[in-house]
Amino acid sequence: MGAGDSPAAGEFETGEEFARRLDSEDPLRGFRERFHIPPGPDGSPSAYLCGNSLGLQPRAAAEVVAGELEDWARLAVEGHDNARRPWYPYHEQFRDPLSRLVGALPHEVVAMNSLTVNLHLMMVSFYRPSGDRNKILIEYPAFPSDRYAVQTQLRHHGVDPAMGLLELRPRDGEHTIRDEDVAETLRRNGDEIALVLLGGVNFFTGQVFDMRRITALARAAGCRVGLDLAHAAGNVPLQLHDWDVDFAAWCSYKYLNAGPGAIAGCFVHERNAADTGIDRFGGWWGNDQASRFQMHLVPDFQPRPDADGWQISNPPVLAMAPLISSLELFDEAGMEALRAKSVRLTGYLEWLLGRLPEGGAEIITPADPDQRGCQLSLLVGGDAAATQSKLTAAGIVSDFRRPNVIRVAPVPLYNSFHDCWRLGEVLAS
Repeated sequence: MGAGDSPAAGEFETGEEFARRLDSEDPLRGFRERFHIPPGPDGSPSAYLCGNSLGLQPRAAAEVVAGELEDWARLAVEGHDNARRPWYPYHEQFRDPLSRLVGALPHEVVAMNSLTVNLHLMMVSFYRPSGDRNKILIEYPAFPSDRYAVQTQLRHHGVDPAMGLLELRPRDGEHTIRDEDVAETLRRNGDEIALVLLGGVNFFTGQVFDMRRITALARAAGCRVGLDLAHAAGNVPLQLHDWDVDFAAWCSYKYLNAGPGAIAGCFVHERNAADTGIDRFGGWWGNDQASRFQMHLVPDFQPRPDADGWQISNPPVLAMAPLISSLELFDEAGMEALRAKSVRLTGYLEWLLGRLPEGGAEIITPADPDQRGCQLSLLVGGDAAATQSKLTAAGIVSDFRRPNVIRVAPVPLYNSFHDCWRLGEVLAS
C-alpha cells in the first residue's frame, strides 16, 4: 500500500485478537520497546494517543543527557572542544537528520530556540510590508501562539491587525478548509498579502494542507511563504526545498519526542539563506564562524550564508541532547516506512470509530489519508469532558480541546493497533 492509499474497509475486523495479529505483523513493532510508555491507573501500560501534544521519552535519551552532565562535571569549559559531542559545534550534528526529515539541504536547517521565537525571527526577515501589500494570511483556527505572533508583528510594523490579518476559514457547516477556497483567496487578495503563514497540519482538525500547491500559488502572487510544522515534522512527508517554501519552523516535543520545551528547528531556503543582506536580528552564533571569536576586534555582525545565519545564541546543549536519540530512531525506521504504518494505523482507528453508535463521535479530520497525518479529531456528543475523563480512567491518554473535541494520534514509532482497539472499546461502551 502506498503512503497515500486508504486501507480498504474489508481488511479490518473488530476483535481484540485481530488487533494483536496486526501488531504481530507490524515490521516496526520493535520500536515501541525503545520508548517509556507511561502507566495507566491500574499500573499497566497506558494507550498513549497524545503524541500530537507531547511525544514519549526514548529510552536512550537519559543516557545521552547523562553523558553531557558527566562531561560538564569532568571538563567544565573544556567541554566546548573536548566533550564526547563537543558543545561548540553541537547544533551541527542535527543538520543531516533534520534535513532528511523535512526534505531540505543540510545547510538550510538549524536547530535553535523555540517555535514561536523562530517564527518571530523569520517574520523579521520575511514579513516586509510595503504599500498595499501588508497583510498576513493564516488559517482558522490557527494555533494561538501563531496568531499572537502574527498580531504583534503586524502592530510592530504599524499595521492594524483588524485590517492586516486575513484568515482562511472553513465554509459554514464544515470543519476543514477547501483547497479551492485557498486558491480563490490568493487569487482575490494576493496583491495585498505580504506573507502566507500556515500550519502544515492544522492543530485542531488534523488537516494537512497541500503545502506544495499553496506555496506555488502564493509565490506566483508575489507573497512570501512560511510554514509552522509543529504538527507536521515527524508526522507527514515533507519536501521543503523542492516546494520552494521561504521558511519553516517546528517544535521538537511532539512527534519528534525530544521532551517538554525541547529545542526547535528552522528551515530557510538556500536562495534566501545565501543572501546575507536580508534583514534579521543578529547574535554571535549567527555570525561568520571565522570571525565569531575575534569578538570586539571585528565589531560588526557578519551573518553566515546559510540557515545558521539566523541563530542568536550558542546551542543549549541540555535542551538539545534528547533530540539526538529520537532522530536516530527516525533514521533507523525511515520516514517512508513510518508513513506507511501511520496510514494503516490511523485508517484502522478511523474504521473502529466509524462503527460507534450514531451521535457518539464525529471525525472532523479529512477522510483522505493524503489530507491528514496521525491525528484524528473527534467532535464528541453529550458531555465531552466526561467522555475524556472516562478515557483517562480507562488508561487511554488523549487530548481535550474545549468545548467538545477530543484529539487522538496513534504515532507509528510507539503506538500499537491494540492501543487503537482499546480506544474503540471504551468509546463503544
